[in-house]
Amino acid sequence: MFRPMRPIRPVRAVRPVGRPLARGLVVGGAAYAAGRAGARRAAEEQDQDRAIAELQAEQDRAAQQQVGQQPAYAPPPAAAPAPAAAPAAPAAGGEDVASKLAQLAQLVQQGLLTPEEFAAAKARLLA
Repeated sequence: MFRPMRPIRPVRAVRPVGRPLARGLVVGGAAYAAGRAGARRAAEEQDQDRAIAELQAEQDRAAQQQVGQQPAYAPPPAAAPAPAAAPAAPAAGGEDVASKLAQLAQLVQQGLLTPEEFAAAKARLLA
């Protein structure tokens, strides 16, 4: 007659094995490659930083050696003396005074004479 019923077992869903596994392999491989590339870049930056520090130390040592060889106070270069104003000749002195004033103006533009020195030399020429 009737057979007793067996309990109903839930049906298990079958998961695909290939795709998730392949996706995991791709993601894991990409992460591994990115980690290695980052580590390589960090090592290269450390090498560059070390090389820069060595060069700077070498330049500092060279600068200290140069400072040790030079005197503590170096006198400024000798400036060209202001041209002595010769007495102007009354007859043909117009061109001579103008040329000397032009020379004095050039010396001021070159920075060899200060404006005060120029004014004093100009007063001597025109006197």
